[in-house]
Amino acid sequence: MISDSTTKTNSALSAIGMKRFGSRRSWLLFFQAVLLVSVPVFFQAPLVRWLPWGSLLATSVWLGLSAWLLYRPQTRVWGDLLSGFSLCWLAGSVYWGWLRWEPLFHLPVEAIGLPLALWGLHRNWYRVGIFFYLGSLLGTAITDLYFYVVDLIPFWRQLMQVDQAEAFVVLRSALAQIQTPWGIAWAGVLVIALLLAGLLPLTLGGVRAAHPHRLHWWGFAGAVLSTLLVDGLFWVGAAAS
Repeated sequence: MISDSTTKTNSALSAIGMKRFGSRRSWLLFFQAVLLVSVPVFFQAPLVRWLPWGSLLATSVWLGLSAWLLYRPQTRVWGDLLSGFSLCWLAGSVYWGWLRWEPLFHLPVEAIGLPLALWGLHRNWYRVGIFFYLGSLLGTAITDLYFYVVDLIPFWRQLMQVDQAEAFVVLRSALAQIQTPWGIAWAGVLVIALLLAGLLPLTLGGVRAAHPHRLHWWGFAGAVLSTLLVDGLFWVGAAAS
């Protein structure tokens, strides 16, 4: 009897904990968002450099897979998320394929899907995908701001025009710029901004409880916070050079 009571109590506490800190589905969505932001760093980057048209055409594959997942009720949320990823992939293909030599074009091209996203929000369509895209765009904007404030733009331009042997020299120079007091201070600002943007939405009641109509915030948080992971990988790559 005592054992049954204890089991019921533990189950109730577990249920309360899930409501307070999200559900299995919401955390899975969060980590899928992190994965979808991080993977292109390893996969799309080399693909778009050597086969830009192939990367661009791959957008149709992602859109087709998204439509197929959206058609099935049990996978609809993943198709929704993939629709936002398709916008990110499209923008990345266009910029890194043909415009990567000019940093000024980076954010405008990454925002190519913004009108469509705003229209979707107005129509209340594909909120998970749209918020994933907006979270990724916000992370990009904050990172680009850091590049401008710390004066890393000249190194960006150089890096896009030199061969691999010279790229190591450019990366070391960029790292020296980051390691100045000014660069370190602004790196702290960037980290705090990304943490606040990613974590604050998860503290809202409906979001924290993983309400089905609030799942889009988990995709947003995953996209924003994964920017820290991607930026960290670039920093490690520069340090290793």
